[in-house]
Amino acid sequence: MRAFALLLLTLCILATAAQAQGTIHRCVDAHGNPLFTDQPCPSQQAAPAPAASLAPPGAPAPLQRCAATAAELRQRVVDAFAAHDPNRLAGLMLWGGYGNGSTTGDLRALAQLVRQPLLEIHFDNESADGLPPPASSTVPPARALRLRTDDGGTAGFAITRQAGCLWLRQVD
Repeated sequence: MRAFALLLLTLCILATAAQAQGTIHRCVDAHGNPLFTDQPCPSQQAAPAPAASLAPPGAPAPLQRCAATAAELRQRVVDAFAAHDPNRLAGLMLWGGYGNGSTTGDLRALAQLVRQPLLEIHFDNESADGLPPPASSTVPPARALRLRTDDGGTAGFAITRQAGCLWLRQVD
């Protein structure tokens, strides 16, 4: 009898906990970040998320989103050098079409590159002083990014737009 009462009590507690949990609303905020809340999405200044757009609860959040502008791309390259992090720089690259051997070699070259202090970074459409063209200018968007490091090394990357993001492709 005592075991039956304990079982009944356990079931009541579980049912109460499940009922208290309520509905979880899956939303996306104005910046595209997933939001899980017990409140309706509009009350959180967010929109309901399509079912396939969010990772399951408990999944780690992405570390970074892609660079949508040239200024964002430049800052992320600068940040990769400041952190001496070749993986951060590699995350800005479009890697399609690479074989295993060439990828390994390129990653080694990126690791060697980010070990050095970054002295210069400029886009091909910038003036000699490194300033971007004025907003009213008819200068075409940047197609390449050039870097110069403390050891005299240089690197060039082509810039390509894919899926609304700017990506680097190694050219030399």
